[in-house]
Amino acid sequence: MVQKHRASALHYDFRLEAGGVLVSWAVPKGPSPDPKVKRLAMAVEDHPLDYARFEGVIPEGEYGGGTVMVWDIGTYELEGDESFDEALRKGRIVFTLNGKKLRGGWVLVHTSGRQWLLMKRTDRHASTVDVTRAKPRSVLTRRLLAGIARDEGGDVAKAATGDPSGR
Repeated sequence: MVQKHRASALHYDFRLEAGGVLVSWAVPKGPSPDPKVKRLAMAVEDHPLDYARFEGVIPEGEYGGGTVMVWDIGTYELEGDESFDEALRKGRIVFTLNGKKLRGGWVLVHTSGRQWLLMKRTDRHASTVDVTRAKPRSVLTRRLLAGIARDEGGDVAKAATGDPSGR
């Protein structure tokens, strides 16, 4: 699952369920379906499974304070014979996404420290369309970030900076 998160800066939280938790990366520019584009993905702490459907406002001053949207949701399948833990330890996770917005083959490659690269593999789901701009709404509620902030008592002006203009 992927959450669009307007905290101190806009980013996308990319999460894969494994071992009873959501193993998580913060992707500042969001995922790209273009195989030529490599996106920085910073490993962050694992999140509990019940966070997968959290959409709302984390109070300012708390860790991650800001507006959160469920931007994409679905399932994934690992490719190859390795377990998730083995792939994570080796620093190369190859998988297929079956999401509402993101589909097909992807790979996460560890580069150093907390830094990974998230890349789309070439397949029929590859595209040069900026999916983060083309499909900015929540898959659960169809709201934009500003709408979530308005409905949940958050900072609407700050959240709106994460929405494409004119939408």
